[in-house]
Amino acid sequence: MVAENSADSKNDILLSTQEVIKEALDKLGYPNEAFELMKEPMRMITVRIPVRMDDGKTKVFTGYRAQHNDAIGPTKGGVRFHPNVTEKEVSALSIWMTLKSGIVDLPYGGGKGGIICDPREMSFRELEALSRGYVRALSQVVGPTKDIPAPDVFTNSQIMAWMMDEYSRIDEFNSPGFITGKPIVLGGSHGRESATAKGVTICIEEAAKKRGIDVKGARVIVQGFGNAGSFLAKFMHDMGAKVIAISDAEGALHDPDGLDIDYLLDRRDSFGTVTNLFDDTITNQEMLELDTDILVPAAVQNQITEENAHKIKADIVVEAANGPTTLEATKILTERGILLVPDVLASSGGVTVSYFEWVQNNQGYYWKEEEVQEKLREVLVRSFNNVYTTSQNRQIDMRLAAYMVGVRRATEAARYRGWI
Repeated sequence: MVAENSADSKNDILLSTQEVIKEALDKLGYPNEAFELMKEPMRMITVRIPVRMDDGKTKVFTGYRAQHNDAIGPTKGGVRFHPNVTEKEVSALSIWMTLKSGIVDLPYGGGKGGIICDPREMSFRELEALSRGYVRALSQVVGPTKDIPAPDVFTNSQIMAWMMDEYSRIDEFNSPGFITGKPIVLGGSHGRESATAKGVTICIEEAAKKRGIDVKGARVIVQGFGNAGSFLAKFMHDMGAKVIAISDAEGALHDPDGLDIDYLLDRRDSFGTVTNLFDDTITNQEMLELDTDILVPAAVQNQITEENAHKIKADIVVEAANGPTTLEATKILTERGILLVPDVLASSGGVTVSYFEWVQNNQGYYWKEEEVQEKLREVLVRSFNNVYTTSQNRQIDMRLAAYMVGVRRATEAARYRGWI
């Protein structure tokens, strides 16, 4: 066991990731050297970014960039702007990006970045200065053949555009392939904004087929109403599913006959909050324990734990958020016969369409949205079935199966290079 047996370690995103990585590599028959290579990023860069604020004072921000493994190709992963960004979180998420890339068979290793800040309290000008400062600080170690950033928590296509412009100025020629998640007019890809939710939707469809559930008419709960959660609720609603509950940071809404998703989307604010407009709300925890066919945690980490896993009344749980289910809860859900589709598989639509964007940038030829959606479905269906078959053949849970599929490619590339 890698993780220590304590309450803190059980909720430690890096330790729990390392624990499953170790088990996956052991089952695949790799020596301990492979785990030593894969358990942490090969590079972790810490930068300090001075920004002249609107009040005339200079504030110095701390930023990180983790590059987990580049044995297969350049590292790839988002940049988040959040007050709770930590080096440990960025490290773990970079490992997840290696796994996601392996699961969907992309020529990438994992990367991840973040800046400790609260963008909700910053002006447009301050955000631009921070975005450009981050790229200047990292310009020598990122690039279209080295490490490719993308949007993440509280970052968007405008921030990606500023970062691309800054890198292009430093590089002295236009470099759209340096970053993904850009506006369409600057080389972005159709379908990128909704790609994560579309990938989750495809995984829900495939999981429902395995369980003999018709998505049309199925009861669905979506925890979280931000970018991924709101798109997902809309996709499910449009497919004829009955979205009986949604939630945000303020609480949850429940209607056993199905919520009016279009109405809620019209009313939500820019941070995905809508429940504060209603009086008859329930708690997030109460919502998770409602009777439903499909439960989608699309909010934050550690929502399904050993304390409430016995109370989950869903046939299928599909993780759209990062780490919403602890390892102990994963075991409990699996033992109870609930099909759990893990985050590293379910939320891999974003990196898949980011790869499509990078390919389009490199070749200078751009695809229509229908072509992007067709290619995304092909990749996700193949990847889901690969993980599901591995799970069934080896009699293991879907999380461990996904880690085994994901870690194998990077480890094999490292072995051929002579690293291990």
